[in-house]
This record gives sequence, structure tokens and C-alpha cells, in this order.
Amino acid sequence: MSDHSSPTGSYDIVVVGGGIVGLATALALSATPGRRILVLEAEDGIAAHQTGHNSGVIHAGLYYKPGSLKARLCAEGRAELEAFCEAEGIPFERCGKLVLATDPGQLEALDALEQRAAANGLVGVTRLGPEAIREREPEARGPAALLVPQTGIVDYRLVAAGFARRLAERGVALWTGAALETCVRRHGRLVLETRRGEVTTLLLVNCAGLQSDRVARRCGVDPGVAIIPFRGEYQALTASGRHLVRHLIYPVPDPRLPFLGVHFTRRIDGEVEVGPNAIPALARHGYRWRDIDPRDLWEMALWPGTWKLSASFWRTGLGEIWRSLVPRAALGDMRRMLPAIGPADLRPAGAGVRAQAVGRDGKLLDDFHIVEAPGMVHVLNAPSPAATASLAIGRYIAARAETQLGG
Repeated sequence: MSDHSSPTGSYDIVVVGGGIVGLATALALSATPGRRILVLEAEDGIAAHQTGHNSGVIHAGLYYKPGSLKARLCAEGRAELEAFCEAEGIPFERCGKLVLATDPGQLEALDALEQRAAANGLVGVTRLGPEAIREREPEARGPAALLVPQTGIVDYRLVAAGFARRLAERGVALWTGAALETCVRRHGRLVLETRRGEVTTLLLVNCAGLQSDRVARRCGVDPGVAIIPFRGEYQALTASGRHLVRHLIYPVPDPRLPFLGVHFTRRIDGEVEVGPNAIPALARHGYRWRDIDPRDLWEMALWPGTWKLSASFWRTGLGEIWRSLVPRAALGDMRRMLPAIGPADLRPAGAGVRAQAVGRDGKLLDDFHIVEAPGMVHVLNAPSPAATASLAIGRYIAARAETQLGG
């Protein structure tokens, strides 16, 4: 569902961003009949960035604080996502996940995760000892693990395409190649200039991901954060090495660090990804080291939070950069979980760029950050489990928007 002609016209709602959150938000808003809704996507197709480079995990909601918005939306969204996939014939699998402690010092943290799983309503989470671990994952080693059976896998590009089909059935317009350039208020409406022409709307909902802070500023709104892109680079198991992993295998998270660390992720197409690292990208769409955007770098340099973040995590950052430049350097982390893995079992794979909102104080935002202005809702941070919970998140964002429409 796309059209490359000029998107001129008058709409009730314009959603900026054709990723999974923007599409899900448009779906929720289109549940009210009679509305004229337009989705603007800057790229030539939907799901071009974070959605299209997603690891494909359907998260169970193990890590989130009980009672938090993320925990609630994950539980609701996971069930809705699976139901949507069944209805649309999109393949998915509940393959389960092992959260593996690799030394006794991690057992207390594993205990806390087990308690959190119960508090978040997860069913069937089981504590495994060394022998039970080997029964599930013959090559994995550790003193204990949690088996989380509700974790699954899917291709989120297919999910996004399914959302787009539903939107088309409801008469929602989707325009690709239509980056938002300016936004001004005129006669009680917002006038949006895009690369494909001018449109007007009563309400704008910004779900632009990697460009969301810029979209807010173009609309005259201070987002309060800057998007700092972090690239996650993956390796993959070779065909001869895939037997090493049956489930998803994750480490016990270190609460001192902002990212999860190396883990093994089965994909719905049969691939097994290993990684990712987490390094600052040199462009918002910087999927490779050679992808450099001077404007992006200049904006990062001007943001005070960039330097405060660097001061807090420079040692971790250097280690991640080293593992990027020398991929075999990550073997030590891999072998703590799977001692049998070797260089011959690995090959280079893809990369994704995470739109990480960073405050002026250098803190990484770990929860939703939504800024409203008259006629506008700007989603500046939609953290994991954004893809898993997209339908629930879309409904939550739409509810915020409804208040501005008087709904």
C-alpha cells in the first residue's frame, strides 16, 4: 500500500513514520469510522529501519518492572500480536528462551528475574540446573538457567506488511518517499510540507523513530531529548554450526550496563544470530562504519547529554568498538555460554540501528517519552518491547491523541 504521487489534501490525522509503531497507531486511530488518515513515510517503503532490522523476538515481558507500563503493554501486545499473525497467516513460533547464568555470582540476579517473571504473570517459567540445561541445550553450560516458554520469534517485516494491508482495507492512505520538511499552523489546522507535496491536518502523530526529535523540532516543539543512534552488529552461525542452539539463549542482564550483551537468537527463517554489540553509529542510518553523516555527528556533538553519556560508559564503549573491529574478540563472551563454539561456526551478518533517546543529563531513557502540543503527539522514545507490543502501544498512543480530537 503505497503511492508516489503528491499527497496533497486535507486529513483529520497524519501519522509520521511507517515503522511498526506508526502503522499500529494508525490502525488504532482508524478504528473510528469516517476519519481521513494519512501515514507519511520518508523512505521508499515501510519498515525500512528499526522494524526491518529487528531481531524478530516476541518478548515475554520477563525483564520489566512489575506493574509498569512496559510490562502491561508487553503482555497485552504479545497476545494481540500472536492473534494477528494467526489471522493473517504470518508464521511465528513460541520457541522459548533460556536465560543462562554462567557463574555462581549471577544466581542472585537470576533469583530476582524468577520473582519478576511471577509478578508479571508469566506462566511455565522453570528453573533449570546444569543437567536440565544440557537436556534443553546440549552445548550450553552454566550453574542455572530460567526457561521462559512464552518467548517467540517472527518476521516483523511481514507483520508490518500485514498492518499495511489492514490499513488499506480501512481506507487509510500511506505515502512513501514523503519526508516531512516543515510544519506550520494556519487557520486552526497544521500545514505540512513534504517532499511529495502539501497536506493539512487537525492532528499530527509523530512516530518517526530515528528522526522523531527532528520532526518534533520542525513542528516547533522541544523534544527534551536527542536521538543518539547505536548500531548493533550481528554475526550468524554457519549452517554447520546451527545445531549448537535450539532455543534463544540470553545472558543474565547486568543492571550496571545499558545494553543486554551477547546472546543467541533463532530466527523464523532458520538462521541463528549472535550478538549484537552496541556502538555509537556515525549516522542515524549508519549500518556500516563507512556510513558517516556530518550533520548527524555535529548534532550529536552539540547535545550535552552525548558527552555525559560518554563519560559514564567510555570503558564499555571502547570494548564494544573493539569487538566491532575484531569480531573474534566476542568469542570469549560466547564461549562462556557455549564452550563448543569456534571461529568456523560464525560468519558476518546484518546490523540494526537503535533510536536511543538521551536526556540532557546523559541518561538513556528506558521508558516511553511522549511530548504533546496543541494538535500534536510526539513519540520520542518507544523502547523494547516496541515491536512485540506494537498493537497495544499503538492503542496507548491513539488514546493520547483522542483527547486532542475530543474523542
